[in-house]
Amino acid sequence: MEIRATSRTNLKALHRDELEAFAQAHGQPAYRGRQLFQWLFGKGATTFAEMTNLPKAFRATLGEVAQIETIVCTQLQTATDQTAKGLFQLASGRHIESVLIPDIEPNGDARRLTVCVSSQVGCAMGCTFCATGLMGFQQNLTAGEIFDQVWFMNTLALERFGKPISNIVFMGMGEPLLNYDNVLRSIDLLTDAEGLGLSPRRITVSTVGLARRIKQLADDNPRVNLAVSLHAPTDAQRSAIMPVNRAAATDLTALKEAIQYYTNTTGRLVTYEYCMFTGVNDGVDDARHLAEVVGWAPSKVNLIMYNPVEGLGFSRTPEAQLHRFIKTLVAAGVTVTVRRSRGQDIDAACGQLAVKEG
Repeated sequence: MEIRATSRTNLKALHRDELEAFAQAHGQPAYRGRQLFQWLFGKGATTFAEMTNLPKAFRATLGEVAQIETIVCTQLQTATDQTAKGLFQLASGRHIESVLIPDIEPNGDARRLTVCVSSQVGCAMGCTFCATGLMGFQQNLTAGEIFDQVWFMNTLALERFGKPISNIVFMGMGEPLLNYDNVLRSIDLLTDAEGLGLSPRRITVSTVGLARRIKQLADDNPRVNLAVSLHAPTDAQRSAIMPVNRAAATDLTALKEAIQYYTNTTGRLVTYEYCMFTGVNDGVDDARHLAEVVGWAPSKVNLIMYNPVEGLGFSRTPEAQLHRFIKTLVAAGVTVTVRRSRGQDIDAACGQLAVKEG
């Protein structure tokens, strides 16, 4: 790929082959680009002065023609359950949030450390129960900005728990499949052996159900996990709380076709995310309809206990009703798990991420 040198190129937006081309465009051998990649994504360098194995003259040139855009953590909160939420400022001046979620053993050790990353500033999907949707869509994140969230939280995990992160979920702010190219580029960076070297099997991309993009993800096959935010088992119910379902291209019929294409193409199962709302989608009949959806393709259900958002008018399903719902699903042969709230006291739980600019 040909890269034309322009003033102040953001190197954090380039991948390895593009960095190699950039180096060659400035009179350097291609391997200097690979060294740049190692410094940026393997060592977390934020200045050219740190890149001590690059020729001094090349570092001086980089200072004139390039820059390293890095997100800045402006606030870090820690919940009583040790969940940590970071507020990050982008080069544009806008802000995003991401979360480090520790799964703590009884002895205090962290069994699993998951980073919930954002892919957009705000979200255009307008789900009526989600705080991020109240922001509207403002900006797509670059692959580097997504990578930086994980790098920061990985550093935090090493400091606090003595071990690196184990999982990444694209379940923060935004709809990942509406920032498709940058999300896939960020996955390449995160899984690169010279970067963080994470396994794709430890990464989950969540979508509200964009059928065309689900098929594209199957064809591109980045080998990550797919989660679909279902939240209601019929078109009428889903359209009432998720505007995306009101279009024929993204309703349950289209979603069924896309999911079957995905599982047939990749051989991987799908996880349905299902947030429980009192009197909206938590009845026994709802569970039976959900079991029908699960029957479309190899899949499982992750029930989410709703985290209240002020002014949105939804409430959490009571435990007794949750148990009836689970019992109905299990009787129908559905594999089901329950996700309990983490970080709720700092608004870091699922559906609570939102930024009030200024």
